[in-house]
Amino acid sequence: MSQPTLTPAAFAAKWRGVTTTEKASAQSHFIDLCRMLGEPTPHDADPTGEQYASERRVTKAGGGEGFADVWKRGFFAWEYKGKYKDLKAAYVQLLNYRDDLGNPPLLIVSDLERIEIRTNFTGLSPVLKMITLDEAPTVCRV
Repeated sequence: MSQPTLTPAAFAAKWRGVTTTEKASAQSHFIDLCRMLGEPTPHDADPTGEQYASERRVTKAGGGEGFADVWKRGFFAWEYKGKYKDLKAAYVQLLNYRDDLGNPPLLIVSDLERIEIRTNFTGLSPVLKMITLDEAPTVCRV
């Protein structure tokens, strides 16, 4: 872990006014999260994308292919939707991807305004934690 280069308050202020599409925002949002938390970005940590990647190609449980927006082997899968979009739909999308992603212990969805983190531990019911941009400065103290 390195020193954070973006404060939680600056992160929240920056992303509160964003109205661009999911495609235009997702990778930048995730990179800013990494900067805020002092964590390496997918490309910095794994230029090959074998363990940690943006736009990880997956085979869906029901057939067909898709892309997980961000994935880190053994840690999480993350799916973005546009601002104020249906996060339940994003979660269902992740459920269709999780087997091909190695059944990660955390399934995370975000619409830039909200981040929902669900545990995905075998034999246990999922636990949901939601963080909003307004809560980021207090929840993400670094």
